[in-house]
Amino acid sequence: MSTQPTRGLGAAAAKQLLSLDYPMSLGVHDTYASAQKAVDYLSDHDFPVENVLIVGTDLKQLERVTGRLTRSRILLGGLLSGAWLGLLIGIIFALFDTSGFSWVSVIATVIFGAVFGAVWALVGYSFTGGERDFTSVTQVVATKYEVLTEHKYATRGRELLTEMDPMAAAQAQVQRAQEEARRAREAEGPASTN
Repeated sequence: MSTQPTRGLGAAAAKQLLSLDYPMSLGVHDTYASAQKAVDYLSDHDFPVENVLIVGTDLKQLERVTGRLTRSRILLGGLLSGAWLGLLIGIIFALFDTSGFSWVSVIATVIFGAVFGAVWALVGYSFTGGERDFTSVTQVVATKYEVLTEHKYATRGRELLTEMDPMAAAQAQVQRAQEEARRAREAEGPASTN
C-alpha cells in the first residue's frame, strides 16, 4: 500500500489530484478495507485505477474521555513541557556559547522553563473557569466508503466488481435503483401539488 501525502503540493495541484471528471459510483462499502479490496481487484484486472477515488462519507466524531483534569495534572504537564523546552533552548545556547559548553546554564534554563511552563499552564487553566475538566482523545471517522471513478470508466469498473462479488454487485444495483426511484418521487412530489 502506498499513500502520497498532499501537504507538500500546492492547493491547485492537490485539488486536481483529488478530483475526477464527472465522478460516478462503483459502490459503497462499510469498511475502508472493503473499499481498498475493491480497488485492488480493479488494479489486478488492468483497470485504470489512477482514475479512482475512495471517499469517506457519513463522518462522525468520536471522543474518548481518558481522565479527569485537575490542577495537579495541569501543573505537572506544564512543568514537564516547560522543562523540555528549557532543555532544548539551554543546549542550543550552550552549544553556541563562545566561552564553552556550560551544564550550569543548561540546568538553569531547564529550571526556568519548568517554572514558566507551570505558571503558564495554571494561568491558562484558570481562564477556562472549570469547563472541560477532563482529558480526551478525538478522531473523525467515516461510516461508509464510496469508490468513485470517472464516468468514462464506470461501466467497465462495475462489470469487474460484479465478477469479484456478484451478490454485492446485485445489492448495490438494487440500492441505486431504489435511490433513483426515491429521487424521481421527490421530483414529482412538488410538481403534482401545484
